[in-house]
Amino acid sequence: MLEEVERWLIERSWSVTDRPLHRILAAKRASGQTVSVVLPALNEEATVGDIVSVIRHDLVHQAPLVDEVVVIDSGSTDRTSEAAAAAGARVVHRDVILPRIPAVPGKGEVLWRSLLVTRGDIVCFVDADLRDFSSDFVTGIVGPLLTDPHLQLVKAMYDRPMTRADGSITGAGAGQGGRVTELMARPLLNMHWPQLAGFVQPLGGEYAARRGLLERLPFPVGYGVELGMLVDALHMVGLDALAQVDVGVRKHRHQDGQALGRMAAAIYRTAQLRLARAHLLRPSLTQFERAGDAFEPRTYSVDTEERPPMADIAEYQARRVA
Repeated sequence: MLEEVERWLIERSWSVTDRPLHRILAAKRASGQTVSVVLPALNEEATVGDIVSVIRHDLVHQAPLVDEVVVIDSGSTDRTSEAAAAAGARVVHRDVILPRIPAVPGKGEVLWRSLLVTRGDIVCFVDADLRDFSSDFVTGIVGPLLTDPHLQLVKAMYDRPMTRADGSITGAGAGQGGRVTELMARPLLNMHWPQLAGFVQPLGGEYAARRGLLERLPFPVGYGVELGMLVDALHMVGLDALAQVDVGVRKHRHQDGQALGRMAAAIYRTAQLRLARAHLLRPSLTQFERAGDAFEPRTYSVDTEERPPMADIAEYQARRVA
């Protein structure tokens, strides 16, 4: 590990307990900064309402840390929108944001569009499939940005135990970042961007950043958004402007192996674009499924599209003027 990273791990890796809530609130009052929490959601009826309820109870009503909670529905076919609205979130459908640019499927697409319908100086992203959610996930990553004006982006780190469908734990995940992280993202970062080797959860969906940074970053439309954002932020603001905070344990719905394969392909493609901006002749991935006595191929396109920095979008520029 680079000496720079060893130092960073000491100086920029914290625990949620390092910043008590009263200190964070005092910093928010002193700075006048506002905080938006965004939950990208696709068919998360079972969990999104509980997450919104915890955030609103702990960080809106009991402690005035969060100024708005926004759920961006990415085309759900269940009652995700209804559950989120009933819990008190403002729900916006992906397709009504910036309609002149047709939306494409993908998490990064939703995160990019969320910048147009939120107002916070600090934007905090939280995945909508978390179980047993704690508001520590929000205070942990927002706190450093409010108390240290030099920081630009803070990611959550946590244990990721494997869980059954009922939410019970099947095995410990201490020190592990998830299968795609360990098999794809971590090797890529260590080999090509060794300054980022200290991030425990580089692909984690819980992170907060200053709007001034987010609006200048391109957004891969799919699963590569977290890796792309981390690499681009490193080049734009430097390692010392990035940090991570231990928030405990993250329990969520796990993907099957083939879904993880598609995720890994998108992440590799995102890395490749940043390494060389080279042309990939065949941006697709073929996987196999058994059908009777034979294996049938299934070919999926790999996310290659990226959205430009939001600061370049005319509608966003007009909103800022207004």
